[in-house]
Amino acid sequence: MSVFFLKRLLTLAITLLGASVVVFAVLEILPGNAAQTLMGPDASPEAVQAMAEQLGLDQSAWARYSQWIAGLFHGDMGTSYAYGSPVSELVLERLAITVPLAVLSMLITTVLALAAGVYAASRHRRWGDVGVMGLAQIGIAIPNFWFAILLILLFSVKLQWFSAGGFPGWTEEAGGGFWTALQALLLPAISLAVVQAAILARITRSAVLEALGEDFVRTARAKGLSRTAALWGHVLRNAMIPVITVMGLQFANLLAGTIVVENVFYLPGLGRLIFQSIANRDVIVVRNCVLLLAAMVVLINFVVDMLYAAIDPRIKASDI
Repeated sequence: MSVFFLKRLLTLAITLLGASVVVFAVLEILPGNAAQTLMGPDASPEAVQAMAEQLGLDQSAWARYSQWIAGLFHGDMGTSYAYGSPVSELVLERLAITVPLAVLSMLITTVLALAAGVYAASRHRRWGDVGVMGLAQIGIAIPNFWFAILLILLFSVKLQWFSAGGFPGWTEEAGGGFWTALQALLLPAISLAVVQAAILARITRSAVLEALGEDFVRTARAKGLSRTAALWGHVLRNAMIPVITVMGLQFANLLAGTIVVENVFYLPGLGRLIFQSIANRDVIVVRNCVLLLAAMVVLINFVVDMLYAAIDPRIKASDI
């Protein structure tokens, strides 16, 4: 198990290093000048040059990359060009919205997908199976942003059950409160969860159907377990390996998908911060936010690998 853990930990570190190089290089070759953007189109070349020196843009790419990585090791993400605030403060403030949104979306995805997938598998080739898989196919075809607009039209404009956008804050001092804030995240979470739940339901159905044909299911039934108890107590656990794989990838997709949905619902999360920073040519914010998202994806995959070892005894035995 220790060898398995160390291998995955080394892979995580190498992947993050490679991601930092790619993120920095891509932003370096993009057209545009942060100093020119901040000074305005009518600024003199001397003023633009002075601003570039103040921001450190006159240094070599290697020097700026080294300073960035060294700062990250010390917990310093630098200072935003446009906001004039530490990037770490901006990121933490926005993560307080993006992470709960992604977690809520993943919870909705998991509940819907497992229930639908197991239900469809238990009624294989019957009307229940056909109906659930038909709905899943429709869910896969629906774009997140389009479904988000439909939710706003129905629940905000017509029924007026939810606000059409914005975020009131997690505290009452900020004008909101926990339940009010959770209500503001519900429609965005549902719009993100629909496609992911449809995909995961199909994966769950296939995995459960495969596990239903194993010998241990017949043994469990022979010992007196009901079909439902065997299905949820034995079959589902043995079918969770491919399901957990997809769930890890889906949570990463949910984090990335917030960029579009947050703009639809005007949520001041990490995705909206990235979008605004790109428009402002605030490279240092974009660089740190993109690397943070990449780190989250890599860390989620690492956790998924650890869950493999916890669920599948073959990984523990082989110690790979």
